[in-house]
Amino acid sequence: MASEKNINLKKEQVSDLASKIKEAKLVLLTDYRGINVDEVTSLRNDLRNAKAEYKVIKNNITRRALLEAGIEGLEDKLEGPTAVIMTNEDYLEPAKAIYNFTKDHDFYKIKGGVVEGKVMTAEEIITLAKLPSRNDLLSMLAGALLGTITKFAVAIDQVRVQKEAAAE
Repeated sequence: MASEKNINLKKEQVSDLASKIKEAKLVLLTDYRGINVDEVTSLRNDLRNAKAEYKVIKNNITRRALLEAGIEGLEDKLEGPTAVIMTNEDYLEPAKAIYNFTKDHDFYKIKGGVVEGKVMTAEEIITLAKLPSRNDLLSMLAGALLGTITKFAVAIDQVRVQKEAAAE
């Protein structure tokens, strides 16, 4: 029988994880089979650069924390070895880092996750990870606006040239 001290420790772990999950913009569940220490260290560094944390947490604690956070629909994903990736920052960069890692490592799989409070399947997360980053999208928007403004300026100049030619 588990001691009172161990039970209280696990309850505290569950409530700490639940509060982190509530605050997180991204929570990913991944299957980390088939990777070695060097690969997981490299992945952790990539995620740290993307302002995300990578933890291996017991499935039972994760399951209880998700329920305490009010998130349902991921219970069936908590089978086998599961790593939890969380961030309170932009969720796109960590999702891209995990997706890129899965392309190079056949056994490493995204199981599912939560993006800004919405439960998502692995396929939805992969689709999200394939999107251009926020900075890339802003650059595309700026380029499109600049092109439109340039065309407008050329058209106005052509009107001026035609009026000057008509006046002569």
